[in-house]
Amino acid sequence: MQLMQDKVVIITGAGREQGMGQAAVHKFAEHGARVVVTDLVRNEQEQANIERVAQQARDLGAEALAIGVDVSNREQVASCVEQVIETFGRVDVMVNNAGTAIGAGPFLEQTDAQWDISYNVHLKGTLYFCQAVIPFMQAQGGGAIVNNASMLGVAAESHTAAYTATKFGVVGLTKTIAAEFGKDNIRCNAVCPGSVATQMQEEGLKQFAEWFDITLEEAWKDAERCALGRSAQPGEVADAMVYFASDMSSYVSGQALLVCGGANPGL
Repeated sequence: MQLMQDKVVIITGAGREQGMGQAAVHKFAEHGARVVVTDLVRNEQEQANIERVAQQARDLGAEALAIGVDVSNREQVASCVEQVIETFGRVDVMVNNAGTAIGAGPFLEQTDAQWDISYNVHLKGTLYFCQAVIPFMQAQGGGAIVNNASMLGVAAESHTAAYTATKFGVVGLTKTIAAEFGKDNIRCNAVCPGSVATQMQEEGLKQFAEWFDITLEEAWKDAERCALGRSAQPGEVADAMVYFASDMSSYVSGQALLVCGGANPGL
């Protein structure tokens, strides 16, 4: 069953191999969507990355467009959305997936740069895309916004201050948008993944292993403390994104869904 037939979906942070954004592109393409693959493009390799993911979507039978965009740059975000409208005439779903692990580290050692980048990517990037797409969604009679907020958008662990604070902000922004634009038939929800088997997770756990003087294997075991006893595959998080974007959740808005294998969030 194709849940997103002919819907136009923008997905940020979608150029990385093994990432949740790439998995979302595949899932939406399989469900019949027309997908817009976006990510930060600073060089030819990064341009090739988003082109590769867009081609993967085409191979699945979907129309696909690849656009380089820095989500923390309002002008680039606006240009991206304008290009989508020029190409497809509408935008039905906005998936704000772009993220960075730079907001992790010992609290007393975290720098202004770490806080600024985490804030600019997670919170302002989500804000900019929402402000850019909502007027078009209002004009066409509705739409759906899905924000990737992390389990650390509803709970906290040590050594994650900037990351956690900005992900909490994403959840707050999600609920505010849902409250304000429900009258326009615009739904806004957040997925909150726990441990996911991505490159970013691997890189982050290597750093945690160094901070706590443990092995990488021990760091993975700690990250996978949940009822199901394993990390999620990126596609399992993407399934939740498709649910929130589709009519299967037509009466669901303002929610932060934990996709964490039954982990106890703790604090």
